[in-house]
Amino acid sequence: MPGHRISRFLLLCAAFMICSPAAAQTPVSLELVLLADATGSIDDAEIRFQREGYARAITDPSVISAIRNTAYGRIALTYVEWGDDTSQDVVVNWTEIDSATSAGSFADALLVPPRRAFGRNAIGAALLFAKSLIQDNQIEGFRRVIDFSADSANNWNGPPIESARQEVIDAGIVINGLAILCRHCSGRPVSYDLEKAFWRDIVGGPGAFVITADSLATFADAVRRKLILEIAGGQSHQRLANRQ
Repeated sequence: MPGHRISRFLLLCAAFMICSPAAAQTPVSLELVLLADATGSIDDAEIRFQREGYARAITDPSVISAIRNTAYGRIALTYVEWGDDTSQDVVVNWTEIDSATSAGSFADALLVPPRRAFGRNAIGAALLFAKSLIQDNQIEGFRRVIDFSADSANNWNGPPIESARQEVIDAGIVINGLAILCRHCSGRPVSYDLEKAFWRDIVGGPGAFVITADSLATFADAVRRKLILEIAGGQSHQRLANRQ
């Protein structure tokens, strides 16, 4: 009888170990939220264009090499589209990227889901949503970054950009920006300088930077350069961003 009870106890312990989550996550060099514009100025064809640009960038050999050369040789990545203050969609959930194979799987997954984010700009809400994704993901990242892209710096609803931005920075998360100026993919603001607005109002944290996509042909390349800088980390990002 005692032997029977011991065996049953061991079986219960084994079942508990199988069903329970791991006590600790594998550390990664970077937790990166790709926060892409899906507001009213972006039509469905442009959504597809943006996704394809990110898919090409994340699978580029230079990006894979940058990942492999980080301290842990891997990063964690998620792709989110944002619209108004009630519309943020996780297109691809957190994925560990450590090779061309895993990057390819992420890129393939990015092109499948339908568009689910709409509405007028709510940049503050988008930044706070990305912050919550990082803080609640149970991933152990050496660095944490939000990769924000948009064709406008306006905020029509939801939390103010200023307070949301500060909350993100106070949490130890860097915000970088991709200012989209290419008219054929989403248009260029005519009443203000978008890059300056990004620098003044949106990006922040140690080494934060802005890269510009100024034509349809250069969008994917701008994304690639931005990813390399974010993955590599280090200093003098503004200078490096202009050189890449």
